[in-house]
Amino acid sequence: MQLVLTKNIDGGGKRVDFAAYARSGGYEAVRKVVGKLAPADVVQVVADSGLAGCGGGGFPTGRKWQAMPSRAARPGPRYFIVNADEMEPGTFKDRYLMEGDPHQLLEGIVLAAYAVEADEAYIFVRGEYFQAIAALEAAIAEAQAAGVLGGLTIHVHAGVGRYICGEETALLNSLEGKRAIPRAKPPLPQVSGLFGCPTIVNNVETVCNVPHIVRHGAEWFRGLGVGDEAGTKIFGVSGRVNRPGVYELPMGTSLRVLIEEFAGGMRDGFQLRAVLPGGASTGFLGVEKLDTPMSVAGMAAAGSRLGTGNVMVLDDKTCPVGFIRNLQHFFAQESCGWCAPCRDGLPWVDQILAAMETGQGRQSDLAVLADMPGRMGPGKTFCGLAPGAMASLETGLKMFAQDFTRHVQERVCAWA
Repeated sequence: MQLVLTKNIDGGGKRVDFAAYARSGGYEAVRKVVGKLAPADVVQVVADSGLAGCGGGGFPTGRKWQAMPSRAARPGPRYFIVNADEMEPGTFKDRYLMEGDPHQLLEGIVLAAYAVEADEAYIFVRGEYFQAIAALEAAIAEAQAAGVLGGLTIHVHAGVGRYICGEETALLNSLEGKRAIPRAKPPLPQVSGLFGCPTIVNNVETVCNVPHIVRHGAEWFRGLGVGDEAGTKIFGVSGRVNRPGVYELPMGTSLRVLIEEFAGGMRDGFQLRAVLPGGASTGFLGVEKLDTPMSVAGMAAAGSRLGTGNVMVLDDKTCPVGFIRNLQHFFAQESCGWCAPCRDGLPWVDQILAAMETGQGRQSDLAVLADMPGRMGPGKTFCGLAPGAMASLETGLKMFAQDFTRHVQERVCAWA
């Protein structure tokens, strides 16, 4: 299999400046379409490419853009927003893109804003990403000086450090200076978003694909994938592997190839026990599923989700109960408190798991934990935070049943 690289990912912290980006063909897509193609034509190219959202939802990007009402139907301000609030545990791909090649993101913003006829753009970035914020601000200054932004104003907005801001409507509330809680949908942000105006919200990686699609064409992008899904995907790998990091590979590359060939396999003395294939909000897969394609459909068929495409590796010397408790503790802290199942249920799960870790667990706790996913699953809460949190718990209770039982019966963690 041939590795296809279409984006610059610099893991060394050195930013690609305007001159270097331009030498590699940067902003050619802007010159190709702005003022020469109708905005609707650019939307159609993206739709034809099969580009799906890379932030976890996997929704077709072109369809999202097509849902934006026309300017004639909805006159007034229109906004394009980049969701760079990357706070999902185990996920770090967008940070590499912003720190290493911010002009790629800026070119994607210019093209996307042109396509949806947006007047202003915001990059809502995780507040702790200091290096990414500095890189983006420096790149915007360079792009403005070079005149490639046209009349588009791009703002960099540092978030307030809450995971819920990654949910697009909570992000909009935060950007407006309100409490970061999800909004009811409908109306969708495309109809009533920032300040009640038509708004598109896309993930960093999604937007970074746009210049390459516009420059090389929809068929080119579709041909990069392995199987039925289009393009490449930036996959991250963390855990006790030899080469943790980010790897851009064809969509549909198997888990086995990603972990064993690119991440270098497990470190000496450790064996792979299970993985979360798409970040903390996805369900565990065992070693028997390593040949599963890293694609939306492939992960769904295996009983999990592609999510952000960032693989968290669990080895045979790490306590799975402690691993899951760590994730549940994070989600319990990050609940916005808007709906009762999430606000009250996640801390309850965290408390039970903490008790198990300290030898205070009871047999009845296992039944309570098994009941929780049904009470906080899809459709039971206002947004996807709690259902995402339940994915690792529900699958972990089944896969590591003996480990949970030992914690209760022996009142000790075997890995302590």
